[in-house]
Amino acid sequence: MRKHCCRKVASLRRTMAELGEADEAELQRLVAAEQQKAQFTAQVHHFMELCWDKCVEKPGNRLDSRTENCLSSCVDRFIDTTLAITSRFAQIVQKGGQ
Repeated sequence: MRKHCCRKVASLRRTMAELGEADEAELQRLVAAEQQKAQFTAQVHHFMELCWDKCVEKPGNRLDSRTENCLSSCVDRFIDTTLAITSRFAQIVQKGGQ
C-alpha cells in the first residue's frame, strides 16, 4: 500500500510542473491528504499488532474471557482513537479548504 501511494505521489509531482499555480496548490493539498491517509493506515496496522501482542498469548479455537475482555478494551480504545484522529483530520481539511 505504501509503495503504491509513494508511486502515486511521485507521478503527481511530475505532473505538477505542467500545472498553473491554483492547480498546483490544489494538487499539493491532495498529495498531503493522501500522505496523511497512508500514515493513518500504517498507524492502524501498528495499533492492531500491539493489541494482538498484548492480548493474545496463544491462538486457539476459542478466546478465554481475559483475552476477550482485553481485545474488547483494545478495540474500544482503537475506536476512540480513530474518532479523535478522524475529527482532527476533518478539521485540517476544512482549514485547508478555506
